[in-house]
Formats: sequence, C-alpha cells, structure tokens
Amino acid sequence: MEERTAAPTAPVAEEVGQLYDRMTDIAADFLGDDARQGYNAHLGYWDTPDSELTYDEATDRLTDVMVERLRIGAGGRLLDVGCGVGAPAVRIARLTGASVTGISVSKEQIARAEALARETPFPDRLDFRVADAMELPFPDASFDAVMALESMCHMPDRVQVYREMRRVLRPGGRIVATDFHGRSASPSPDRLALQRTMGSTTVRIDDYPQLMRTSGLRFLELRDITDETLPKSFAFLAERADKLRFEFDDTEAACFYNPQSVIDVPALGYLLVVAQRPLDG
Repeated sequence: MEERTAAPTAPVAEEVGQLYDRMTDIAADFLGDDARQGYNAHLGYWDTPDSELTYDEATDRLTDVMVERLRIGAGGRLLDVGCGVGAPAVRIARLTGASVTGISVSKEQIARAEALARETPFPDRLDFRVADAMELPFPDASFDAVMALESMCHMPDRVQVYREMRRVLRPGGRIVATDFHGRSASPSPDRLALQRTMGSTTVRIDDYPQLMRTSGLRFLELRDITDETLPKSFAFLAERADKLRFEFDDTEAACFYNPQSVIDVPALGYLLVVAQRPLDG
C-alpha cells in the first residue's frame, strides 16, 4: 500500500520515540508557556476558507471532527494511538465523559501527558503509557473506539497496526484516523529527503479502502481534508517561527515547527479515515 517513493526503510519505533523525545523538548523553547500547559501538536481544521478560527481553536476543531465520528460517550473507553503530550485526549475526556488511554513510543511525551492529566479534575479517566502500536498491550475487545491523529505516517506497517486496533476494539466499535498521502506522482526531492529524515511515509489515497479491508475492518468514510488543514496550518507555523525568530538547527526540527520551509506543500495531502470492526468479526 505504500508509495514507491516513500522512505527507503520503514519507520522504527525506537527511533521515532527518540525523535519525538527531542522534538518535545524543543517545543518548550518554541511554544513557551503553551508547552508547559499542554498543547495540540497537530494540524488545525477550518471548516470554510473564510473561517476566522485561531490556530489553537482550529486544532481543537480537528479533535472535535474526530470525536463526531468516534461516537463515544460517558462511560466509554477510547484508545488514542500516538497521543502526543495528551491535549486531544484530555479534551475528549472532558467533552464526552469517556475514559481515554493514550500511548506513544516517546517517553518524554508520556511524561508530559501524565503531568497534564494530574492537572485535570478527572485524572482517573486518563491513562498514558509508553507502548508500540504494532503490539498493543491490551486484551481483545477492550475499547469502544480507537483514534490515531497524525501517527499513522510513523507506523512500520499500517495493516499490522490497523489489525491490532481491530483486535482491541469491541465489535461495532469505530476507528477514526488521519494520514498523509501524496498528491503528486513525482514528489519533490525535498519531500523525499524529509520522509527519510522524519521516519515517515505517505500512502496512496486510492489504496486506503483495500487497506482497511485487508485489516479486517469495514470501511466507512474517506475524506481528503487537505484544503481544510494544511495551507493555513503551515502558514501559521511559518508566521510564528518568523515572529519568534526561532532558528531550527536541522530538517527534523523545521518540519515540526515550520514545515512550510521544508515540505513541498502542494505535493502533500491529508486524509480523514473512518472504519468499523464488523459486528460479526
């Protein structure tokens, strides 16, 4: 299912974890107080081109777009695969009344997520732990829904990860994920170098329905939300980097905090994917 132009080797969990340990530390310098208080380290979502949401409001809006499709409520159990520093999980727990378990291969992210959970009025409904999505450490059918927000691009094998999600999901439960896809048949050299540096891959949009079926999931929805997310997100991050005069010492750091400077934006796309574990499977 991977594009032939993707990274020459599959992402390695340990290396991805070390990368995010480092990027999370850099965030403390780049974001200041926001980094200490918990932040959404993902793209924003603007429903219309003339939307006046701030970047922070738009990142919350993307979380909410996923919640609308998760269909989880009070008493439910959600698994957040690639939870970052925990801000989306905390928001979902607060909005829905569900309990959220977040996993990451980054020890630094989990430490910050745990600190954020302790500051909430509902720490007993938040659980963060270091774990590998390729081998989820949970019993079968132990969650009512699963989400993966901008983490699928780092997975060594998307089918294996989706199969693991399916295993821990109760029959009828939903998976909602975002993923990156290539919009150009001939990606720029910069994007290829970026993929190698970041330990990430893209997927072809036309391959996603079959990828879901191969994983044993019922495919429900596939939306290209590139226009609602990437342009304004990248422009905002570039503006913030310029305003703070923050100089990044390598491509990795620039990708996280000023991606427009290293990514060929028109060649990159962003997907919203919804699937379900069949009731009889």
